[in-house]
Amino acid sequence: MLLSDLLRAGPGTSLAGIDPRSTPGVKPGRSKDAKEWSRREVAKIGADLARYQEMLFANAKTAGDLRRVLLVLQAPDCGGKDGTVKNVAGQFNPIGLRIAGFGAPTKEELAHPFLWRIRNALPPAGYVGVFNRSHYEDVLVVRVRGLVPRRVWARRYDTINKFEAELAGSGLTLVKVILHISYEEQRARLAERLTDPEKYWKYNPGDIDERGYWRDYQEAYDAIIEKCSTEAAPFHVVPADRKWYRNWAVASLLREHLAGLGLKYPEPDFDPQKELERLETAT
Repeated sequence: MLLSDLLRAGPGTSLAGIDPRSTPGVKPGRSKDAKEWSRREVAKIGADLARYQEMLFANAKTAGDLRRVLLVLQAPDCGGKDGTVKNVAGQFNPIGLRIAGFGAPTKEELAHPFLWRIRNALPPAGYVGVFNRSHYEDVLVVRVRGLVPRRVWARRYDTINKFEAELAGSGLTLVKVILHISYEEQRARLAERLTDPEKYWKYNPGDIDERGYWRDYQEAYDAIIEKCSTEAAPFHVVPADRKWYRNWAVASLLREHLAGLGLKYPEPDFDPQKELERLETAT
């Protein structure tokens, strides 16, 4: 069974029913050398990712292929989004990679519909894109913190589904991932940021305040799974308390989706043999 099938979430899925320390798709007994095993495996997968990315880029450049891939990462604070970008997206060639992060919207962004900034950050044809947070912030933090009335954010689920269906129809493959960590693991990671001077810069005092809304956020995540895990753009829940598993799982998901595109290197519009002969006889 493909890992994407094991991790796929949909109506009826609740984060409360998924163990954040579980390792679906990994053989039992791996824990002894798990970190080293993951590093080796992610490097191997990375070679495949780079090759697929090159084929995607080459087809867009030479044949006008409109296909592109977008990894959407959502997670609570300290959920591992940055680490995933570093360890997984770092396997790609930067030339064909587009990474975007979404924090609190600017004044300009607030003056537009909520998807405006998302559309502006989409990867072009032939590229792999990564969203560190995404349009789902507008039905997560906005919902939990009451930043807009319920009647406003409640309409956004359908708007998002239509938007993602439009993207899928235009040749964009969405790989939507929720990095699922436990309340206890989040506390440990926050404590690490407060005891390691090299990680002070990662800490935000507001993170403690957000922990007070943990249950509300869990309900909001369940809602986006229930309402927005569609056939065109399903959600995948990656148990993320174990960083080694998180990296392997996200890399594997990307490889499966890229493999599913049936990519090949484009055929040349010239005769390679004749061009080689020309090269050999050229003065």
